[in-house]
Amino acid sequence: MATIDWYFDFISPYAYFALLKLDETLPADAEIRMRPLLFAGLLNHHGHKGPAEIASKRVWTYQSCAWTAAQAGIPFRFPAAHPYNSLPYLRLCLAAGATRAATRTIFEALWTTGADPADPALVATLADRLGVSLATLAAPEVKQQLRANGEDAIAAGVFGVPTLVIDGQLFWGVDGMAFAAACLADPTVLANDEMRRLANLPIAAARVPMG
Repeated sequence: MATIDWYFDFISPYAYFALLKLDETLPADAEIRMRPLLFAGLLNHHGHKGPAEIASKRVWTYQSCAWTAAQAGIPFRFPAAHPYNSLPYLRLCLAAGATRAATRTIFEALWTTGADPADPALVATLADRLGVSLATLAAPEVKQQLRANGEDAIAAGVFGVPTLVIDGQLFWGVDGMAFAAACLADPTVLANDEMRRLANLPIAAARVPMG
């Protein structure tokens, strides 16, 4: 089975949705490495704006996520404020071993309760639940692992979260998970002339950056 890295940030509601679909979408014997990273680092590297930085897109995203969750029967409630500083939660996840169980515990605390992510009590409660000392969140090895995850993601070409990276191929977003499963089941999904043509399609026009 191929090595699968799943890059995510707790700031993303789509990452929460994707987490819930990992087991039902990907093969049962797939080994998935949880790779928390700081989404802001990707935005800075690629020169992108986050969805919440465009006013109309922010409202549409929030309402669309609430509707999607309701349609699917997924427990879901936006936190008290968004976007928020996800750094303590990313470090907490790593300090807890970045296990699937720890990752889900943190996601559910942030995306099903309406809690305020900026409340230090929430971090403390989660740390206690996961058996992690708050002091560990500032440990050099935890900080270094988070940096390394971001560097690895950038080196792989990751531009957003959530993203699955399988043998160097990117599968972005919740919708990309079905594409990933199809490629795992049948490698010829990508290994054909049309997919190779698309990977090398020339650019006919480019937007001039605003000065």
